[in-house]
Amino acid sequence: MAEFTLPKNSQLREGRRWPLDGDAKKKRDFKVYRWSPDGGQNPSMDTFEIDLDKCGPMVLDALMKITDEIDSSLAFRRSCREGVCGSCAMNINGRNTLACLTHIEDLGDGPVRLSPLPHMQVLRDLVPDLSGLYAQYELIEPWLKNDQPAPDRERRQSPEERDRIDGHYECILCFCCSTSCPSYWWNQDRYLGPAILLQASRWLVDSRDNHVGERLDELEDPFRLYRCHTIMNCTTVCPKDLNPAKAIAGIKRQISERG
Repeated sequence: MAEFTLPKNSQLREGRRWPLDGDAKKKRDFKVYRWSPDGGQNPSMDTFEIDLDKCGPMVLDALMKITDEIDSSLAFRRSCREGVCGSCAMNINGRNTLACLTHIEDLGDGPVRLSPLPHMQVLRDLVPDLSGLYAQYELIEPWLKNDQPAPDRERRQSPEERDRIDGHYECILCFCCSTSCPSYWWNQDRYLGPAILLQASRWLVDSRDNHVGERLDELEDPFRLYRCHTIMNCTTVCPKDLNPAKAIAGIKRQISERG
């Protein structure tokens, strides 16, 4: 799979360095983006030296070691540690991914560079402001809409109908895809972006939902949907190996086929 590389933040000033106390046979530098709204200074990259023999294998383990043993003021999101919640999404060595699923040893040689998801307002350190993305998620009404009387037990689907949801429901809303999309960078106030459009497609392909026409009407807009130019960054970086670009193409096809 092709790598998607972001700028290396070379313009950021070097911040504080936190060296190891004593000798370590296996050590690694972690350069971490730091910024506080209360600090009155421009962002910087602090360097933390970590003994990998005394640290778990994942990037998230290194971050937790930093906050537990070195600098408790470092801010980042985390929850499940199993690639299910999407909380620890960040930019690692120029690629959007999940810290809990990224093996330190897979990152090659040299320092590990950690930054917040790109082109988002930063609340503090590695914590981006996701309120705009969640507002767009609410806009697509991500719940089953069916005007028929509720059945006694459940709304049945054939195995084929159920299979259509695969590749959609697994999305964990980590937003690695949307924040790697140039179209979303420049139009995030109007373009819904790959994560939200993948979620929208999930309800469009669900045979139990009978508001497809209404949903397509809401999406048929020069900016909400058609800012996608199939650059494929979204599919490249998805930590769940989903294909948002394919889902977006499916929405466009549904609109074109209804005339």
